[in-house]
Amino acid sequence: MLEFDPSEDIKALRSTFSDIKAVVDVDALEAEIARLSDEAGAPDLWDDVDKAQKVTSALSHRQSELKRITDIERRLDDLEVLVELANEMEDEDSAEEARHEIAELEDVIGQLEVQTLLDGEYDDRSAVVTIRSGAGGDDATDFAEMLMRMYLRWAERHKYPVKVMDTSYAEGAGIKSATFEIDAPYAYGTLSVEAGTHRLARISPFGAADKRQTSFAAVEVIPVMEEAVEVDIPEGDIRVDVFRSSGPGGQSVNTTDSAVRITHLPTGIVVSMQNEKSQIQNRAAAMRVLQTRLLLLKREEEAAKKKELAGTITASWGDQMRSYFLYGQQLVKDLRTGHEVGNPAPVFDGDIDGFIAAGIRWRKRKDDDD
Repeated sequence: MLEFDPSEDIKALRSTFSDIKAVVDVDALEAEIARLSDEAGAPDLWDDVDKAQKVTSALSHRQSELKRITDIERRLDDLEVLVELANEMEDEDSAEEARHEIAELEDVIGQLEVQTLLDGEYDDRSAVVTIRSGAGGDDATDFAEMLMRMYLRWAERHKYPVKVMDTSYAEGAGIKSATFEIDAPYAYGTLSVEAGTHRLARISPFGAADKRQTSFAAVEVIPVMEEAVEVDIPEGDIRVDVFRSSGPGGQSVNTTDSAVRITHLPTGIVVSMQNEKSQIQNRAAAMRVLQTRLLLLKREEEAAKKKELAGTITASWGDQMRSYFLYGQQLVKDLRTGHEVGNPAPVFDGDIDGFIAAGIRWRKRKDDDD
């Protein structure tokens, strides 16, 4: 006699999913998709290429959000049918399939529940991620490349489109820096908790034998802005350098000097782009990222000033937010949330949803306390 009664598990999943749907407001989402579909179907849409791209991108994101909801709803319905079949036929294989599906749905719904906590001004935007090596020589540049692969594998796991915008290779191992865009709904809100200083401790493969090396890499995450008109950048405030794109070891990639580096002289912010085919396109892409960084910097300064005037100054949480230990006790630990994993290999292979979820919940509690 097969004893299989996951009704309480399914009831809990249904309850959580119902709360999520209420927050998401499916009716409003469907109305937004209908409006954007009408705009996308206009015969003169592509007369204005920039507007057309914004409309089609927004439509794609909203459709992706709705599909995620409808897919979960369908899976919950199918799960109940599968459980009923397993019990009627006393089929252990079907019961095992149902148990596996319950575990997967708990994970998917849990991720979606965390997403409902993303209510910041730009949280629903795509993200531009920049990774820079810090102190630690070859270990640091190697670590920066490990982090880049980690985030690219995370995006691949979620089937999120990625565009690498710029990569600066180190003379030895790894990369000095890299910038890439992850084009997905809520990519910024999700990955923004990854911003900060990451620390790696391991036996160095580049130095003396059995010598432990600590190295650092910085992760920056900014939203993809549809427009950044709030920031006016005078031509005299920037220096534009043109250079030839290069791969590992300095190997030439482009036949023309199409890569662009823009330095904002008052702040020292540097943005490089080499993904596009022409110098004009790379300059435009670099200016968009620079405008976004300046806009966010302006808002951070305003927020800091308000806190100072109010007499409450809180320390930044960005420095050394996570440590990766690859010697002795293998461990990856988030220093803000306490979330840790005892096997670093899956983490470096993109399995970081647990860290992200813990970070989002931690930030939400911190914001509520403030």
